[in-house]
Amino acid sequence: MGTPGQRARRRLPAALAVLAVAAAVHVNASKAPASAVPAHPDDRTIIHVLNRIGFGPRPGDIERVRAIGLQAYIDRQLRPEKVDDPAIAARLASLETLHKSSREIAEQYLLPAQMLRLQQRQQQAAPAPAIAPVADLPPAASPAGPRPQAAPVTDGQPREMRTPEQIEAAKVERAVMTDLAQQKVLRAVYSERQLDEVMVDFWFNHFNVFAGKGQTRGYVTEYERETIRPHVLGKFRDLLGATAQSPAMLFFLDNWQSSAPPDAETSMPARNGRADAPFAPVRPGGGRTPATARRPIAPEPAPRVGPAVQNRRGRGVNENYARELMELHTLGVDGGYTQKDVQEVARALTGWTIQNPRLGGGFVFQPRMHDAGAKLVLGHTIKAGGGQQDGEQVLDILARHPSTARFISTKLVRRFVSDTPPKTLVDRAAKRFHDTDGDIREVVRTIITSPEFFSASAYRAKVKTPFEFVVSALRATGTDAPSALPFVAALRDLGMPSYMCQPPTGYADRADAWVNTGALLARMNFAVTLTAPRRPRGNPAIPVDPGQARDTLVRDVLAGDLSPSTQSTIAQAQQAPQAVALVLGSPEFQKR
Repeated sequence: MGTPGQRARRRLPAALAVLAVAAAVHVNASKAPASAVPAHPDDRTIIHVLNRIGFGPRPGDIERVRAIGLQAYIDRQLRPEKVDDPAIAARLASLETLHKSSREIAEQYLLPAQMLRLQQRQQQAAPAPAIAPVADLPPAASPAGPRPQAAPVTDGQPREMRTPEQIEAAKVERAVMTDLAQQKVLRAVYSERQLDEVMVDFWFNHFNVFAGKGQTRGYVTEYERETIRPHVLGKFRDLLGATAQSPAMLFFLDNWQSSAPPDAETSMPARNGRADAPFAPVRPGGGRTPATARRPIAPEPAPRVGPAVQNRRGRGVNENYARELMELHTLGVDGGYTQKDVQEVARALTGWTIQNPRLGGGFVFQPRMHDAGAKLVLGHTIKAGGGQQDGEQVLDILARHPSTARFISTKLVRRFVSDTPPKTLVDRAAKRFHDTDGDIREVVRTIITSPEFFSASAYRAKVKTPFEFVVSALRATGTDAPSALPFVAALRDLGMPSYMCQPPTGYADRADAWVNTGALLARMNFAVTLTAPRRPRGNPAIPVDPGQARDTLVRDVLAGDLSPSTQSTIAQAQQAPQAVALVLGSPEFQKR
C-alpha cells in the first residue's frame, strides 16, 4: 500500500495526465472554427443560406428560419437525422423500384426486356422462308384481311416493329431510371433535410457513374441509396471505401474486369488457368488516355443474356478506376502522383470485382485475379501477399493524404461559396479535414459558418445548374406537383439529365458551363410552361393579382434585389402567371 506520501507521489503522474488531457481539449476547442453566423440576420442573409445549403426558399421560409434562429437552423441541417421529414415518404410511395435490390431490379425490370431484344435480334438475323406470291396461291390459302404493311421509314432507316409484349417490357425497364430521377427531384423540392439533399447531389457528382453504360443502370438505385446517401456527412474514408466496392463504380470504370496478367503471382493461382466461381466473362483490360484527351464514355450494347459461364483469368490490369480514384476522387490532377503510382494502385485493386453483374450481383474479392506482389504507392510500401487488404491500404493512404484534404475542401468551397474559392477558407477547411480525419460534417460546418461564406462578394456569386434552377423554381412558387415526370423531362431538355452524365468528372459546378443565350432562353421557356394556367406541370401557389404575385416572389425569394431593367420588364406583365414567369426567368433568379 505504502505511506500516504508514497501514494500521493503515485497519484501525481495520473493527475498530471488528466490535466494534460484537459489542456489539450482546451487547446483543441480554442482552435475550433469560430462561427460568423449573424445573430440577427436580415432577409438577404437568410435567403443566402437557404440558397446555398438548400435549393432555395419556399413561401414562408424566411419567417420559419428567423423563428428558430439562423445558427440553430444551420445546426439542424448539419444533423439531418434529427430533422423530421414526414411528407417525403408519401410522395415517394408510388415509386416502387426505389427500395429494390440490384438483383431484384435485374431480375424483374432489366432482364425481361433484354431477353426480348435478344429474341428479336435472333429472329431478324434468321433467313426469311421462301413464300410464294399471293397471286399464285390457291384461293383457300389466300390470306384473310389486309396485307401486312411494310415497316415505316424514318430518316432513311426502317423503324423497329415491336410487339405489345416488347413495348410493355421496355416500359417496365424504363421505370428504374424514371423512378430514380423522380425521387431526386421530389426530395430536393419537398424534403426538410435540404443540406442532406445538397450533399447527396454533390457526392454523387463527385463519384459520378453513368447509368447509360451497360449494367451500371441496374446498380444506380442501390448506389445512391446505400453507397452515397448514408455517408454524405460522415467520414470521407467510409464514403471512399463504399464507392470503391460499389458494383456501379466497379462496372462504370471497368475495375470489375481488372486482373493480374498471366505471368504475375496471384493470391490464389487458378487450377489449369481457370477460375471455379461462376462469374461473367472477363474482357481485356487496358490503360486510359490522359485526362486532357478524355472522351465521354459511350453506352455499351446490352450484354448477352444466357446461362452463367465461368470466368477465365483476366488479360491484364485495367487502370481506368485507379486513375480516376486519384485524379477525380482524392488527390486531384495536381495531387503529386505519377503514372507509376497509377499502375501500382491498379495492381492493388485487381480482384475487386462483381459476382454476376448481369444478374445484379454484389462486390466480391477474387484472389485468383489479384496481383499479390509487393507495391509502392506514393512512397508507401505495400507488402506482398496482402490480398484484398492491398486495396484497403491504398484507400487509407489516399484518404489521409494532404492533397486529398485540399482537393476535397476546394470542391466544397466552390460549391458553397464561389467559383473562385478563397484560399484562406480552403486552407482552414483542409486543416479541419486533416484534424478530424476527414469528418465531412465538420468541414462543411467550417465552410458554411465562415466569414467568407457570409461576405458580400459571395452573395449571388453562383449560377444555378439546371437542376438547381428547376428545383428552386418549384420551391419558390410553392408548386404542389403530383408527379415529377415533367420536371425529369425538363432537366433533359435543359442539358442535365439525372444520372446520365457520361464523363467520370460529373456535371460542372461553374457558371461558364451553364451560361449562354440558348440555355437562358430554355430556362425562360420552362418558367412560362410551369406557370401557364392551361398547361400546368403542377399547381403553383400564384396570387391572382399580377402585382401581388410579382411582389411576393421578389420579396420572399430575391429579397427585393432586382436591377432597374428587370423591374421595368416585369412591371409590363398583364397577368399573374406572366409576372411570375418573368421573375423566374430573370438574371437575378438564375443566381444563388
